[in-house]
Amino acid sequence: MNTDPKGIIDEVMQLPPAIRASIAETLLESLDFEEDFPVSSVWLEEINRRCAAIANGTAKLVDHESALKQLRASLA
Repeated sequence: MNTDPKGIIDEVMQLPPAIRASIAETLLESLDFEEDFPVSSVWLEEINRRCAAIANGTAKLVDHESALKQLRASLA
Protein backbone atom coordinates (compact mmCIF):
# COMPACT_ATOMS: atom_id res chain seq x y z
CA MET A 1 0.00 0.00 0.00
CA ASN A 2 1.23 3.47 -0.89
CA THR A 3 1.67 5.42 2.38
CA ASP A 4 3.08 8.60 0.84
CA PRO A 5 0.33 11.23 1.39
CA LYS A 6 1.23 13.21 -1.74
CA GLY A 7 1.23 10.04 -3.83
CA ILE A 8 -2.16 9.00 -2.45
CA ILE A 9 -3.63 12.44 -3.15
CA ASP A 10 -2.17 12.49 -6.66
CA GLU A 11 -3.76 9.10 -7.39
CA VAL A 12 -7.13 10.02 -5.91
CA MET A 13 -7.27 13.30 -7.85
CA GLN A 14 -7.33 11.25 -11.05
CA LEU A 15 -10.67 9.67 -10.04
CA PRO A 16 -14.08 11.04 -11.11
CA PRO A 17 -15.53 13.75 -8.82
CA ALA A 18 -18.30 11.54 -7.40
CA ILE A 19 -15.80 8.91 -6.30
CA ARG A 20 -13.51 11.57 -4.78
CA ALA A 21 -16.51 12.97 -2.88
CA SER A 22 -17.35 9.53 -1.54
CA ILE A 23 -13.76 9.00 -0.41
CA ALA A 24 -13.71 12.44 1.25
CA GLU A 25 -16.98 11.68 3.02
CA THR A 26 -15.65 8.37 4.32
CA LEU A 27 -12.42 9.98 5.54
CA LEU A 28 -14.28 12.79 7.31
CA GLU A 29 -16.68 10.35 8.94
CA SER A 30 -13.70 8.38 10.22
CA LEU A 31 -12.58 11.42 12.23
CA ASP A 32 -15.76 11.44 14.35
CA PHE A 33 -16.12 15.22 14.14
CA GLU A 34 -19.62 15.12 15.59
CA GLU A 35 -18.19 14.30 19.01
CA ASP A 36 -15.82 17.28 18.98
CA PHE A 37 -17.94 19.65 16.92
CA PRO A 38 -21.68 19.44 17.53
CA VAL A 39 -23.72 19.68 14.34
CA SER A 40 -27.29 20.94 14.50
CA SER A 41 -30.02 18.68 13.17
CA VAL A 42 -30.68 21.18 10.36
CA TRP A 43 -27.05 21.01 9.17
CA LEU A 44 -26.98 17.24 9.55
CA GLU A 45 -30.05 17.02 7.29
CA GLU A 46 -28.37 19.29 4.74
CA ILE A 47 -25.16 17.26 4.85
CA ASN A 48 -27.09 14.04 4.34
CA ARG A 49 -29.10 15.62 1.48
CA ARG A 50 -25.93 16.76 -0.28
CA CYS A 51 -24.19 13.42 0.20
CA ALA A 52 -27.23 11.63 -1.21
CA ALA A 53 -27.29 13.98 -4.22
CA ILE A 54 -23.63 13.21 -4.89
CA ALA A 55 -24.15 9.49 -4.43
CA ASN A 56 -27.17 9.30 -6.76
CA GLY A 57 -25.59 11.56 -9.38
CA THR A 58 -28.04 14.47 -9.19
CA ALA A 59 -25.54 16.95 -7.73
CA LYS A 60 -23.73 19.29 -10.10
CA LEU A 61 -20.09 19.00 -9.07
CA VAL A 62 -17.57 21.68 -10.00
CA ASP A 63 -13.81 21.18 -9.91
CA HIS A 64 -11.87 23.58 -7.70
CA GLU A 65 -10.29 25.47 -10.61
CA SER A 66 -13.71 26.26 -12.10
CA ALA A 67 -15.09 27.18 -8.68
CA LEU A 68 -12.23 29.61 -8.04
CA LYS A 69 -12.65 31.11 -11.51
CA GLN A 70 -16.37 31.64 -10.89
CA LEU A 71 -15.67 33.14 -7.46
CA ARG A 72 -13.04 35.52 -8.81
CA ALA A 73 -15.36 36.59 -11.62
CA SER A 74 -18.15 37.30 -9.14
CA LEU A 75 -15.82 39.47 -7.02
CA ALA A 76 -14.39 41.46 -9.95
